Amino acid sequence: MDKNFYLQYAKFEDKHWWFVGRRRIINHVINQLNLPQNSEILEVGCGTGGNLNMLARHGRVLAMELDEIACKFANRRQVTPVKLGSLPDKIPFTGEYDLIAMLDVMEHLDDDLAALKALHSKLKPGGWLLVTVPAYQFLWSRHDEINQHKRRYVLKGLKQVVKNGGYTVRHSSYFNVFLFPAVAFVRCLKNLLRIDNDSQISSDLTLPPKPVNQLLTFLFASERHLINRVTLPFGVSVLLVAQKKL
Repeated sequence: MDKNFYLQYAKFEDKHWWFVGRRRIINHVINQLNLPQNSEILEVGCGTGGNLNMLARHGRVLAMELDEIACKFANRRQVTPVKLGSLPDKIPFTGEYDLIAMLDVMEHLDDDLAALKALHSKLKPGGWLLVTVPAYQFLWSRHDEINQHKRRYVLKGLKQVVKNGGYTVRHSSYFNVFLFPAVAFVRCLKNLLRIDNDSQISSDLTLPPKPVNQLLTFLFASERHLINRVTLPFGVSVLLVAQKKL
């Protein structure tokens, strides 16, 4: 991807409602894992590094990223040295981890199962895998094409591929459920009318006016109080927590 794409990501991911809301949900989920003190955490595919500060609150973070430009942006945050790497064969770390986070990464991979198997060997016994992915192929849009996605997932399919990777699934759920009707309507309408939004790098990254952004952040982030208690029946994204057997 070109530099302008990552410039936009780096600009928005600290304040755009989607990034902020997702981080609050993920932070809450990690809090419930009761990780050991001095946990070792690996973020795979960290992009421009928007999650690193949040993850660093839970332990010592290491991170890898496929794209050289994104890696440079992530290193500017000075949270941890971010190394170039790719799945499944070029993981630039040799340690074992208490938590591996793949946050909207699997949809970019040609072989998601091979990646999961490779990461399985990097987890400590009893270690955790945290995954988020976009949901529902019918929500496919220009945004997916610009982000070079290979697929979107349904909950059942994600659970199956994670189980096939050797993990025990502990909890999984759709999320971004409150905003799902609006997102689904807009994306389906754009697909029907073949609106491409070629004038923008990605229309989904447009920052709304501040009051709207704050409201959307509140609505999205409020799902953190539900996601560990129930399996939400639908949503724009899927979250899954799995564990390596002891």
